[in-house]
Amino acid sequence: MERHPGGLNHSNVRLFLFQLLRGLAYCHRRRVLHRDVKPQNLLISEIGELKLADFGLARAKSVPSHTYSHEVVTLWYRPPDVLLGSTDYSTSLDMWGVGCIFIEMITGVPTFPGVRETYDQLDKIFKILGTPTEDSWEAVTQLPGYNVHKLVMYRAQKLGHSFPRLYDILEGDNMATALLQLNPDKRIGAEEALRHKYFSSLPRKLYELPDGKSVTLFGQEFQARINICINT
Repeated sequence: MERHPGGLNHSNVRLFLFQLLRGLAYCHRRRVLHRDVKPQNLLISEIGELKLADFGLARAKSVPSHTYSHEVVTLWYRPPDVLLGSTDYSTSLDMWGVGCIFIEMITGVPTFPGVRETYDQLDKIFKILGTPTEDSWEAVTQLPGYNVHKLVMYRAQKLGHSFPRLYDILEGDNMATALLQLNPDKRIGAEEALRHKYFSSLPRKLYELPDGKSVTLFGQEFQARINICINT
């Protein structure tokens, strides 16, 4: 992304997002949370193979759930529920970071670049997605960090209004919106996201690949498409 400040090729974005979701789905099926999903923890090879790296903050999500530290995920990619002090989170924690990365790949700039601390980060998010209330997110006002004296009340707007390039991609705004839900219970999961209409142009056989097989090794024709995208 540093080499492409205007954003990545849309085909590359789709391939990278698919691979990221595939990796997280693998982890989440095994009840493992990565807890630090950000661009710096994604490794991409010259042939477009993406790998999720740095599991230093990863934890097994047990049942019933334990409480976890809310000091997880680099600030820019930390979801609002965690920013507000929630310590009872699940796989939705990782999905918020995916949404931030998705938009960042398209635009070339961070999605919610807070510059000071937690409430500045929340302000960046709420200015676009709206400040949550009990009507939109049950029990949000009970979270430790929900302080009406520190939060500005914003009305929600469509993501595409703030990031117009989402409208240049078929189903781009819908995918971003599904990932960046303020309420973690409404955030799309990795398995469901893999079957979102945004990926309808990808070969169906990709979904039949064994867990250990890379999508970049799938078929000569598809490999050629990847190489063309990466080289542009």
